[in-house]
Parts: sequence; C-alpha cells; structure tokens
Amino acid sequence: MTNDMSFECLLVSHDSGVYSAFDRLLRQLSVHLEVCLSPAKALAQLAKGSTDLVVVDWEGEDSSALLREIRNLVGCKQPTIIGISSSSCAVPGAHILLKKPVTMESGAKSLKSAYGKMLQDHRRHSRHALMLPVIATDKEGRTWPVTVTDIGEGGIGLSSSKEFLLGEALTFRLRLPEMHREIYIEARVLWGRDYARIGCEFIRIPPVDRNILHDWLDTKLRVKKPLTEL
Repeated sequence: MTNDMSFECLLVSHDSGVYSAFDRLLRQLSVHLEVCLSPAKALAQLAKGSTDLVVVDWEGEDSSALLREIRNLVGCKQPTIIGISSSSCAVPGAHILLKKPVTMESGAKSLKSAYGKMLQDHRRHSRHALMLPVIATDKEGRTWPVTVTDIGEGGIGLSSSKEFLLGEALTFRLRLPEMHREIYIEARVLWGRDYARIGCEFIRIPPVDRNILHDWLDTKLRVKKPLTEL
C-alpha cells in the first residue's frame, strides 16, 4: 500500500477508453493507479509486492502468460484480478470478468466486487504490532513465558527463548490494548526463525472472544476510505 494506506491498482492496457473509465472510478474509491503497457513491465511492478488489484485488458497469449506469472509469484501477495474481455468467456486466472465495452456502470460494478475482496485479503494478511507478555501452555501442561509480537485475523506472532516444535499447539490468554477482558487463544506453530521469532495460526478461539478480536482489529484497520459509497 501507499504511504496514505490507499489500495494500489495496476492496469495493463493499451486502450485509452479503459484507462479513462478506470482512472475516474479508482479516484472515487481512493485507489492509487499505475499503468503498464507491457506484461514485462507489469511483472516488474508486481514483484515489489504492493499491488492489491490488477486489471488486465485481455489480449490473448500475452495476457495469459502474465496471469500465469502472477499466480507463480513467490514471496509476493496475490492481488485481486479483473479480466477485461470482448467476449463472455472466462479469463483464466481472473477473479472478476468485465466485458467490453467498459462503461462507468459496468466498471463500478466490477470494482465493487473487487474492493470487497481486497478488504477481506487485507484483513486476513494484516498484522498489528504488539509487545505483550503472556504465559503459554503446551499439550503436556507445561507453561512458558512468551511475548506476543503481532496479531491478525489468521494468526499471531510470538517471541520466546524456548524453541517450540513446528506443529506444536499452545494455549494462552491475551488482553488486547483498550479491551476490558482477556481472550482465549489456541494456536499452532507454523514456523520459527532466528532470534526466537515464532509464527502461529489460530486453531480455536471461542466465538465471543473471536468477536472481541474482530472488533479490535476493526479499530486498527488502516485503509483510506472511498470518496463515494460502494
């Protein structure tokens, strides 16, 4: 994302009409637009890992190769893809199909669907920094001091002098800042790195506690709001 936390869109098209429509629509949604005229330049931009939305004006093999390369990108987030086509046939690899000629109405409809997916993806992958000590319990009932370093919808980061095994389950209670009660978390170790950094996925959070986490994350979600209603 850009410094003002706007979503970023990459448009791959030679069509001035497509550019004109998307430039206007994306401005209304507070989405930053970059334009690439060739797949090679598009891939170089995507490799930076900051693109949230790709709009591809379908041009046969070149476009097909570009979408395959996007799916194969390693270490970069997978963007939402709108495929623009002159036919009603599906565009392989695209999440949303937009048929030519592109109008303000049809473009707005496709972007509404894309924006919802981008928000979901942003929520799922965002992590909010913390530095909170907790006591974790392993499956044998042993307890270990750990520090929660970040948290998001799908998982949590920990730091500990103890080396935990991949796949090991840990349970602990965590009081998020500004919250009045603790939440119960059961998590599984997915990876460990140097300096005792540990990444975990959630196994179970009780529904009430899940709602507390969801509401807290909502207050931390930093995305520039659209200028118009979706």
